[in-house]
Amino acid sequence: MQEMENQINQATNPSESPHDAQGKAINELLLVEAALYVAGRPLEITELCSVLKTRSKNKVKKLVKMLTQEYANRKTALEILELKDERYVLQLKAEFTPQVKKLVNRPLLSIGPLKTLSYIALRQPVSQKRVVEVRGHHAYGHIKLLKEMGLIALERKGRSSVLRTTDYFADYFGLSHDLQTMKRELRKILEKEKVVEEGAEGSILDV
Repeated sequence: MQEMENQINQATNPSESPHDAQGKAINELLLVEAALYVAGRPLEITELCSVLKTRSKNKVKKLVKMLTQEYANRKTALEILELKDERYVLQLKAEFTPQVKKLVNRPLLSIGPLKTLSYIALRQPVSQKRVVEVRGHHAYGHIKLLKEMGLIALERKGRSSVLRTTDYFADYFGLSHDLQTMKRELRKILEKEKVVEEGAEGSILDV
């Protein structure tokens, strides 16, 4: 905490009184933390700018960096990660997920979007057209949801749209960022844990 206060003191506006400037900076740090916490998903830097009512991306980056360091110094079960495309997420460290996931009141995703996500993860990079052909037209809604959650990304290639999982997907589920290794890890998980739908059993691998 002392190190963070020192950084705040260095970053405060000299035109303001030290007390007021430091108080404002601490409040902004708390706002960043609150935004990341309640979102439960990666936030774009523009979204954090909106929360802080500022247009300065550099200012937000400095605040997130200070907050990230503060979490690292605390050695807590939580961490703040910087993802691609200037996005940030507050999440549980992967090593703690297996011990506490049974306490989650509801699954991250319902069975439909989960199957669509698994199909994309195992066959990526895969065209959106192919995903819809296999999973049905309801997959459009699944893809929209998965994009909003930051679990997949869509890339335009000519007239086609190619889907792939994000770094956040790998970090959230504790998987490797190496694509081939991730697919092997995911298959082992899905082969071990069968998904039980309402009134019927089926594996996510059956998509």
